[in-house]
Amino acid sequence: YGLTETSATATLSIPDIPVGAHVGMPQPNVQIRLADVPDMNYTSADLPRPRGEICIRGNNVFLGYYKDAKKSAEVLSADGWFSTGDIGAWNADGTLSIIDRKKNIFKLAQGEYVAAEKIENIYAKSPFVGQIFLYGDSYQSYLVAVVVPDPEVVQAWAAERKLPDGTNLAAMAARPDLKAAILASMAEVANDAKLNGFECVKDIHVHPDVFTVEHDLVTPTFKLKRPQLKAYFQRQIDAMYAAAL
Repeated sequence: YGLTETSATATLSIPDIPVGAHVGMPQPNVQIRLADVPDMNYTSADLPRPRGEICIRGNNVFLGYYKDAKKSAEVLSADGWFSTGDIGAWNADGTLSIIDRKKNIFKLAQGEYVAAEKIENIYAKSPFVGQIFLYGDSYQSYLVAVVVPDPEVVQAWAAERKLPDGTNLAAMAARPDLKAAILASMAEVANDAKLNGFECVKDIHVHPDVFTVEHDLVTPTFKLKRPQLKAYFQRQIDAMYAAAL
């Protein structure tokens, strides 16, 4: 594991630990620590594995971005620690695992990087979308999403079709034809925004209830709490990927 800013690798796997799901141990010339990320519920005191943002220090770490002191100061501390933006966890055998991304950028199985917030903001332009949580990971080649529909738009859609229970969002959310209408609307805004194929959502789960602070799914300023949303909707996420098999 490493970055351009760390002059290639900072950790290496060794033959004595041929287990997957980790990126090896720190190289002898490198120091690695995990910094707490309270907003994402990651701390170095977590059990059974300490978790946090991976910070790297060593002679291999760059001195800064060319002619960009502001950006350099955002990632480099005065005492030489480089904040990677990756969330890691220490394993009992001393290896490091990459478990999340602080900046909500993740990589799909085919190697393409996805900026979740950018894509969510585009899909939010669909009149059907009240809230949206985009999900993808390095084991999957496409994106899925949880969508909370706008109740007024759903009610109008139901009224046009003379459907009963138009004001019952839970009943509406279970309808395949509403899901199809939401996906079609999302496809239109994706096409208008010229999203790449790998940035397009392939399946959605329609959820009738808004993401709330009380359910620990958003912050007090209504930013998505992604680890909590992933845990809350894990069953639905697994089902969406299983449906494509």
